[in-house]
Amino acid sequence: MKRSILLSAAMVITTSAFAEKEEKVRWSQLPGAVQKTITDNAGDGKIEEIEKETKTKDGKTVTVYEVEVKNGRGESRD
Repeated sequence: MKRSILLSAAMVITTSAFAEKEEKVRWSQLPGAVQKTITDNAGDGKIEEIEKETKTKDGKTVTVYEVEVKNGRGESRD
């Protein structure tokens, strides 16, 4: 089962009109609320990768975090 943990500062409507910037980030770079949400949802899985996406449309910027988590069986989920 694939599951996404996505966090955003505002509701994101996916559209090709967004200008996007994506970068890998470390745990220490995440805001406390984002760390808590990831921890609450990752369960006993190991966090493999964290990406921060910044999207801009019509002068408004939205930040989305995507986390890849690997469970005890070695299966990845986003």
